[in-house]
Amino acid sequence: MLAIVGLGVDLVRIARFDAFVTRGKMAVIQRIFSDKEQSYCLTQAQPGQHFAVRFAAKEAFLKALGTGLRDGISWQEMVVERDELGCPSLQVTGHAARVLAKKGGRSIYLSYSHDGDYGVATVVLEV
Repeated sequence: MLAIVGLGVDLVRIARFDAFVTRGKMAVIQRIFSDKEQSYCLTQAQPGQHFAVRFAAKEAFLKALGTGLRDGISWQEMVVERDELGCPSLQVTGHAARVLAKKGGRSIYLSYSHDGDYGVATVVLEV
């Protein structure tokens, strides 16, 4: 029988990420998002909402893990990807993957959405 070992939810204001893009604060974007995430988001009609839900996904994962960014986990170790149908997934590497394994997590389930001013993401960790 499988069990849930973590659940995280995060809600973000899209305007925050719109401002990073429109005001040229790319250092923030580069610190948080992988090259692949940046390439995808910056080619979309509304890059801010795509960055926002990816940030929410990373925050939701950290909440599900129960660690936050402490213990050496970095933003770059969490990457949101989409399959050929557009279904999102969260790939973790490095220390984030080690902490997940120590917690017993083997599967990461991600769902996100955006509407109006907000983006939201939910992450479930399962053994």
